[in-house]
Amino acid sequence: MFQVYLLPVVTFLIFQVTFIGTYIFAVLEGHVVPTVPYISDAATYSPESCVFGQLINIGSVLLGITIYVRYRQVLQLYEHHPELDQAVLRHNRLALWCGLISCLGISFVGNFQETNVRIVHFIGAFCCFGCGTLYFWMQALISYIIFPMSGTRLYAHIRLGMSVFCTILFILLAVTGVMSHILFKGQNPRKWYPSDGGWYFHVISSISEWIMATIFSFYILSFTDEFRSVSVSHPQIALTSHSTTI
Repeated sequence: MFQVYLLPVVTFLIFQVTFIGTYIFAVLEGHVVPTVPYISDAATYSPESCVFGQLINIGSVLLGITIYVRYRQVLQLYEHHPELDQAVLRHNRLALWCGLISCLGISFVGNFQETNVRIVHFIGAFCCFGCGTLYFWMQALISYIIFPMSGTRLYAHIRLGMSVFCTILFILLAVTGVMSHILFKGQNPRKWYPSDGGWYFHVISSISEWIMATIFSFYILSFTDEFRSVSVSHPQIALTSHSTTI
């Protein structure tokens, strides 16, 4: 039987290795400057873009499974605790869809580089961070509702705090990102220097992105303790025999 509590841990490690490893590789290859590039800028050129895309695909699948397990966990709690309000079902279903759209956005970001398919890349980034933030808010609300049947009040407070920070960072990321590109006068945004214009907006935007991605990873990691009470068995397969009459 698979140890479900390891799922958030593995997902967390995959994303951290992807982000940090891609940044180090891109700096060593000279594809970006070390001063806080965007995560996607560090994954623009080959070979790091190939590694980034592969790991992001693996991470997005694991994240999707984690989100689905959380959905089924809350569903089981509702079925076994009649005192829970039916609103938890609506919140749980909405959280599932927001989470899965965020996973799809992560995959778009990893496979459609900004330099190749800009519009798809930006749509993916918006789905990733925007729907991901909505998912965090829904899970924070659910954490309060299902306490003390599952989880702790501390985890509910932590998730609420993470949701607030992600909302602020998402607004900063979007506003300063647009301002920096309007003021940019250089040749290559992957190598953004103070003399290129919009430098401070760029730094604020990229730092917001890095912090937000880190919070995303730790938010998923926060499900580890609650998943210790969850077990997942292999699905049963039934073979249907068909007889042929000649």
